[in-house]
Amino acid sequence: MELRSFAEQVLLSADLDAKLKKPTTPFTDHQPGEPLRVAEPTRPANLVFAGRHEAPAMPHPDTFSDPRRRAIAHHIMANHELQALEVMAWTLLAFPQAPQDFRLGMAKVMFDEQRHTTMHRERCASLGIEFGELKVNCYIWKKAQSFANVLDYLAGLPLTFEGRNLDHTLEFERYFLAVDDVKSAAMMRRIHEDEIEHVAFGYHWLQLLKPAELSDWEAYCQHLHWPLRPEKSLGDDVQWPPRESAGLSPDFLDQLRELTR
Repeated sequence: MELRSFAEQVLLSADLDAKLKKPTTPFTDHQPGEPLRVAEPTRPANLVFAGRHEAPAMPHPDTFSDPRRRAIAHHIMANHELQALEVMAWTLLAFPQAPQDFRLGMAKVMFDEQRHTTMHRERCASLGIEFGELKVNCYIWKKAQSFANVLDYLAGLPLTFEGRNLDHTLEFERYFLAVDDVKSAAMMRRIHEDEIEHVAFGYHWLQLLKPAELSDWEAYCQHLHWPLRPEKSLGDDVQWPPRESAGLSPDFLDQLRELTR
C-alpha cells in the first residue's frame, strides 16, 4: 500500500473503522505526492470537533469509583489518541519530501495510535459510553496547525504531547488501580510502554534533522510554537526513568529538570 493512500485514509475518511484499519500489505513510498494541508480532519458526524468548552473536562480521579466517570476519561483519551493519529497523517501529507525512513517509521507509530484509540474506545463502551456519544475537543489538532516543517512536528507532538504522556499514563494507571479497575490500569501501562518508543522516535529524528550548530535542546525549543513550550512536556508527577529509556541525552534531561526546580 502506498503510504500516501494510508495517510489519506486516516485523515480524510468519515468512517471511524476505516481510520483505524491497519493495512495488511507492506508500505511503499514511491508516490509521496504534492503537499496537502487540510483545516480539519474528516470525521464521522458524532466525532466532529465541538466548540470551545463544549466537550466534557477530564473527571477528577477522586470520582473514578463511578464507572461512568472512568468511561468519560477513556472517551477523552480515545479522542486524544485519534487526534495524534490524524496529526501524523497530516504530517505525512503536508511534508511529502521528508526522509523516507522517517515517513515509514511514522507509519509504525500510527499503528500504535490506531490500537490505542481502539483500546480506549472499547474500554469506554464496556463502561457504558460509546465513543462519539460525548462531544470532543480539538486541542492537539489545533496546535499542530502551527507546524511549518518536520522539526516543528517532532518538537510538538512526540517530544511535548507524547513526552507529557510518559507521566500521564502512569498517573492514570495509579488512579485506575486505586478503584480496582485492573483492566484500565493495564491499558495505561501498555500505552506507556509504547509512548517511550514514540518519544525515542521523535528524539532520534530531531537529532538527525536539526542544524548541526544547534544542541538538541536548542533545536527543540526553537521549534515549539506558543503556547507549546518545554514545560508542557512534563506532567504533574514527572517520571525520569521513562525519559532515560527513550534515549534523551543527559544534557536534555538536565534542561528538563531545571524546569521543575
